[in-house]
Amino acid sequence: MSETMRRKLRRAAQLLLFQRHREPGVKGWELRRALGRNYLKVLEVLDSELEKLGLQVKMVKPEGEEDISRARFFVTVREPLRIGDAVSSGWRIDQIAALAASVALITARHGKIPRRELEDFLAEKFPRWFVEYSISKFISRGYLKRESGGVLSLGWRAKAEIDEKLLVNLILRTGSETSSESRV
Repeated sequence: MSETMRRKLRRAAQLLLFQRHREPGVKGWELRRALGRNYLKVLEVLDSELEKLGLQVKMVKPEGEEDISRARFFVTVREPLRIGDAVSSGWRIDQIAALAASVALITARHGKIPRRELEDFLAEKFPRWFVEYSISKFISRGYLKRESGGVLSLGWRAKAEIDEKLLVNLILRTGSETSSESRV
């Protein structure tokens, strides 16, 4: 590996790992300005290096756009976190449960749901104050996105960090295990 590539890898890692804006990650145009035209190749090499650490470079494009310069790049874990790791990162177990339920319901409703409907759904299991606080937190952290008419959809961070198919499969598997146990 050339010295120039090593220098670009270091710079890419610095840009991606240290939060400079309110939202984590770096826009494609920022990476191109800092790393040059071949920034995607640099990110590819960085991703293979991060693989050894169980991390990966992820890209999330704005909805309906194909322009990579407006996409957000950041580093996330390759495999799902264990519950203890998530709790030690500042999330409470009930917040994780509310987020998982929110993502699952929005996914089941083809990506959009009225906020009131999500609040009512979560209020069946959690206190109303907790539901309102949690939804606001999910929006501010980028897991949910507020759209016109009081509609919520999955935010850029949920699309990047949460494997929706795995979540739905885990819920379905748990549901089928519970229903088969009740028959016995």
